[in-house]
Amino acid sequence: MARDYQKENREYKSKPDQIKKRVARNKARRMMERLGKVKKGDGKAVDHKQPLSKGGSNTTSNLRIRDFGKNSSFPRNGDSSMIKNVVGKKYAKKKTTKKPKA
Repeated sequence: MARDYQKENREYKSKPDQIKKRVARNKARRMMERLGKVKKGDGKAVDHKQPLSKGGSNTTSNLRIRDFGKNSSFPRNGDSSMIKNVVGKKYAKKKTTKKPKA
């Protein structure tokens, strides 16, 4: 089934709390453009180290520039929420131990 963008815009993106979040993200992008860190169409995204949804702010100390794909591809839980958003750390992989050869 194809994604219904009109329904998504009508029922989700037009809600006041979503509009407020979008305005905050756009404000962060404009601020980084004024500082010369990003340009329109450069394939970069302004990432909040601590997400706005988790109490983060639009201060420059909470913002970083990332490739668009890196900013939109965090590991997800089964319910689509982010697992982690840790600055500068790789996500731990399961360690496997090799059995010694006899």
